[in-house]
Amino acid sequence: MDRRRMLTTLLAGGAATPFAFEALVRDALARDSRTGLRGFRGEVSINGAPAGFNMEIRPGDTIRTGPGSEAIYVLGRDAFLQRGDSQVVFGSGAAASLMRVITGKLLSVFDKGQRRIATPAATIGIRGTGCYIEAAEERTYFCLCYGEAELARNSDPAQREIVRTRHHDKPLWLSDKPGGDMMSAAGVINHTDAELTLLEGLVGRKPPFAGAGWPPDNGY
Repeated sequence: MDRRRMLTTLLAGGAATPFAFEALVRDALARDSRTGLRGFRGEVSINGAPAGFNMEIRPGDTIRTGPGSEAIYVLGRDAFLQRGDSQVVFGSGAAASLMRVITGKLLSVFDKGQRRIATPAATIGIRGTGCYIEAAEERTYFCLCYGEAELARNSDPAQREIVRTRHHDKPLWLSDKPGGDMMSAAGVINHTDAELTLLEGLVGRKPPFAGAGWPPDNGY
């Protein structure tokens, strides 16, 4: 298969075949460092235009996925897996370090350098990390898969919390509901180490957990 068909097959398999992600990336994608849309299935648009393989993605762009859809893309040295019913907007110019997860589900890996992710509940400052977000109106799920993040509540930016993890150590529910706590404990949901390995491989890196003893038997 060529790379395009391989990635389509990978996406069609979804989480049911997690280790296919690593194998396919190693064999077919890791040497390809292009920025842009690297694979998708279903209804995906960039700035309202229907997606096409290798379509360029730039700062300022908006990526939408329809129900049951999925998109994998690279912007600079960052890589993303966007699930269905999701909208992500990237900043540009002076706001190039900011991205907004308006709604939906996004797995991301980031190069060194400061980034900010705006969600309905909190703004998250990160650098050189991997994280998974499920953004909804009432609350936002946030798993810092590895690295360090600073969380600032939207309604009270002075309310901040530093989170450090090595391997999905502290998944959280985030809320901006008046009178409620900003954070509460959650479990690890809807993302895997194989998917993180896929994304890091697209930009020529490995996740920090991918050393001796990987893959783990923890179900991630």
